[in-house]
Amino acid sequence: MFGFGRNKKKIDHLDFIIAGVQKGGTSALHWFFDKHPHITMAHGEEAHMVKHPHRHFFDDEKRFANPPVDHDFLHRGIKFKRDSRVTGSVTPIYTYWRPAMERIHNYHPGIKLIVLLRNPMDRAFSHWNMERDRKHEPLDFMEAVAAEPERIREALPLQPRAKSYVDRGFYAEQMERVFRFFPREQVHVIKFDDFRAKWRETVDDAFRFVGVDPLPNIENKEQNKISYVRRMTPEERRHLYAMYETDIARLEKLLGWDCSDWKKV
Repeated sequence: MFGFGRNKKKIDHLDFIIAGVQKGGTSALHWFFDKHPHITMAHGEEAHMVKHPHRHFFDDEKRFANPPVDHDFLHRGIKFKRDSRVTGSVTPIYTYWRPAMERIHNYHPGIKLIVLLRNPMDRAFSHWNMERDRKHEPLDFMEAVAAEPERIREALPLQPRAKSYVDRGFYAEQMERVFRFFPREQVHVIKFDDFRAKWRETVDDAFRFVGVDPLPNIENKEQNKISYVRRMTPEERRHLYAMYETDIARLEKLLGWDCSDWKKV
């Protein structure tokens, strides 16, 4: 059972997970959640999979290859706040990683999920820029886009982690998979553009969704600002939009969204 306040030392399960998407605002939302006295974020947002396996729990293929899975491992080492009421974690690969949603459902079918979605063209370019900044990507953007199908084949039967720039932007399939395992009322989907334009309203809604009151005073802070090596060209944007056009239409229908701002190429 859950205990609250100073004596809260053990939980049966996490209350929520920020499950996606990479380069979609998850760092910023984690920062806001971490400022709330009633929210404990279980593990560092930038934790590396090898050094911090708690964060990359549900996409750890080795762990799930040897059942039964020790879910208690996910709760070890959490430093609860004095007035903590809900506990969450963030791993933005979970919506993309195909087995993750079923594993999360098996862990706790009542868990709440938060998913942030960004214009897939901008997300892909930002992802590529991050890998270039880390010296992990030798190819220029369009070269990397052209190389991605082969990289996907090389990663089979799994999915590519670091260099899945385009593939991670097919949101309709990912959200359909989320809704196969979780009812809509347990999933809070945030549009990245709304987060940037109306951050206070977006954060307050996210606080309410996980079960805490909004904070009367909280400052905004830009997260993970990386200077791009260059801007995406209009030709590159048009090329990517042609790849995403059908998927964006599916997503609009699925979520009831208007993504006309994503279609400006």
